[in-house]
Amino acid sequence: MSESNCASQRPVQFYYRGEIRQAEGLSNTRTVLQHLREDLHCTGTKEGCAEGDCGACTVVVGELRGDALELKTVNSCIQFLPTLDGRALFTVEDLKQPDGCLHPVQQAMVECHGSQCGFCTPGFVMSLWGLYLKHDKDGIEPSKREIDDALSGNLCRCTGYRPIVDAARRMGQLPAVDFDREQVTQALRGMRREEPLAVTHNGQTFHAPRTLAQLARLRNDLPKARILAGSTDVGLWVTKHMRDLGDILYIGQVEELRAMREADGFLEIGAGISLEQAYGEINKHYPQELSELWQRFASMPVRNAGTLGGNVANGSPIGDSMPWLIALGAQIVLYGVDGQRVMPLEDFYIAYQKSAILPNEFVQAVRIPLPRANVEFRVYKLSKRFDQDISAVCAAFAFTLEGGRVKEARMCYGGMAATPKRAANAEAVLNGQEWSEDNVRAAMAAMTQDYAPLSDMRATSGYRLRTAQNLLYRYWLETRPDAPLASESVRAFAAA
Repeated sequence: MSESNCASQRPVQFYYRGEIRQAEGLSNTRTVLQHLREDLHCTGTKEGCAEGDCGACTVVVGELRGDALELKTVNSCIQFLPTLDGRALFTVEDLKQPDGCLHPVQQAMVECHGSQCGFCTPGFVMSLWGLYLKHDKDGIEPSKREIDDALSGNLCRCTGYRPIVDAARRMGQLPAVDFDREQVTQALRGMRREEPLAVTHNGQTFHAPRTLAQLARLRNDLPKARILAGSTDVGLWVTKHMRDLGDILYIGQVEELRAMREADGFLEIGAGISLEQAYGEINKHYPQELSELWQRFASMPVRNAGTLGGNVANGSPIGDSMPWLIALGAQIVLYGVDGQRVMPLEDFYIAYQKSAILPNEFVQAVRIPLPRANVEFRVYKLSKRFDQDISAVCAAFAFTLEGGRVKEARMCYGGMAATPKRAANAEAVLNGQEWSEDNVRAAMAAMTQDYAPLSDMRATSGYRLRTAQNLLYRYWLETRPDAPLASESVRAFAAA
């Protein structure tokens, strides 16, 4: 019997409201929200958009990383129930106190008048509870950035955010309520399983392998199976497009895909690492360049669930990770039963939603070059909103500048073509030339040969091309040899 066939056919198990729950006989794409409301009749968690945007369905999921309990907010409306196996689930019902009093997060919302119609309130409360647990031991008031990040995935159309932000500050000033981490940790330890999980429903199987070898064998045996990571994109295929996913290969239990390491001038990030963790680690190396994009990339619940590997594998032409990864010269690591294959990320994308991955391969990791001498790196995102908005244009530049000349120009744009694409003609104008305004303007003109962007609800073709050109000019203003401007002085708005 092959290793991939040694999976355990058993109910999905997870910790909820103080006990181990089991779920069986349900569709593999039944969402956590559906299970809560329709099966468990816990209706505190609400459904709004069913696509991970409004935050009404926000819950907190806990899991063990080593022996440490890790808690994170996610959107329950797009998370499939089998992904909870071996994990803990917390909803607004968990905040009910034995004495009937409100939890400090809820009390703060009352005192600061943070709720009006109340539909969005449970989601806000759970986002704030996640933030509360971050500081319940140290007693430190969360910063404005932390509050903005925590609430970035929650929409309220009644109250407005000022009283909710006030509640975020107030909750830590109220008498503390202890959260029993040890009880949850012990429960999760008791559910640990070495064997992979396989749940079959109506002839379709949800596979959750535990090792890289198991995943490779399953991928080889099931080349048409859908690979699932954070479900922030695939989840919408079910909730919005009503698609039948068939067999699913879930990578969230493969520890080898959740590793990060530095080697040979690269930071290697496993395909199972969340976007939030990935950007947090990358930001240590590029704090000035990526801090704003990190904050503006989706919402906290989406970054907590989605993965950098999934973002790269998806290859969306409007994905914000690919332009800067390609500009830096990142590599993608593919894996299958035949071994590992590494290629430049820019060669991975062939056409719209078409990549160079083979049917028996999956993304193992992304390798990102660490900072190098004389490389000026910048990333710019243009969108209608500061937070949680799809880019009209995302631009990234990583030029090697030496002695006032351009030794190598690497510039890549998202939102300008069917794939994230370098501006080859503009780069050719600049390579080997003086880093001057005249040459920059010549490169801006050459960009008309590189791109013919489309018009859509986010921007017109003309707007995209003009702003793409202007972002190159902004990059020059910030990096020119004489009197370069600070990025703050050329930003159209203040960062949050």
